Amino acid sequence: MTYSPKPLSMEFVRAVEEKVISCIVLSKINIMEVKMENNGVQNVKITNADPSALGLFGLAMVTLVASSQKLEITHGLSFVIPWAIFLGAFAQLFACINDSKRNNTFGTTAFGAYAFFWFGVASSWMIKMGVFGKELASQVDGKQLGMAFVGYLIFTIFMTIGAMETHKVLFTIFFLIDLLFIGLSLHAFNILPDFSHKLAAYSELLIAIVSFYGSAASVLNTHFGRTFLPVGKPFGIFKK
Repeated sequence: MTYSPKPLSMEFVRAVEEKVISCIVLSKINIMEVKMENNGVQNVKITNADPSALGLFGLAMVTLVASSQKLEITHGLSFVIPWAIFLGAFAQLFACINDSKRNNTFGTTAFGAYAFFWFGVASSWMIKMGVFGKELASQVDGKQLGMAFVGYLIFTIFMTIGAMETHKVLFTIFFLIDLLFIGLSLHAFNILPDFSHKLAAYSELLIAIVSFYGSAASVLNTHFGRTFLPVGKPFGIFKK
């Protein structure tokens, strides 16, 4: 005796199709719900270390070396240029980029602006020394560099106002940078040359000393999780 299956009715086929379609739709909805749940729960946060210590160290190193030349402890600019490029420029540019990732507008602007300052100064020194040819060196006008110093003085003045609401060590650094640019600007235009040169030299040396302290405070206070080296509270004048 042989068994011959009965043909499936159209109603049964449609019912199976509807069931399969509904299962597929439900599975897709469940997958979407799981994804939405995961999106709501899994928040990935990337934390960057504070780059201020490295930026301040770069500033401290380049101003220490540059001030030694102004104070005639050392002579020439050949061995000042590498520190201007790598510590004054690249170290502060690194701090600028990483501060931007932390949404720190003040730090990004400060480190970025002074990084490009040292790129510019190092390039100016190399032009004057004839690195890029005698023709370029022969057309040097020191007053053009003086105009750049005036521009950076203006920038540093309003950044000094901002530094007042950060901490007192940073404010001191910016105040000394103001004095440095006053001295550099006056000397570039041959105004009170002896006084302006000494003002620039000693203020630059003080910038190095205070920046070393600021760098150390930034590293050690974070490393120990407490105030190991005090930096002073904000003045609380503009920002309550």
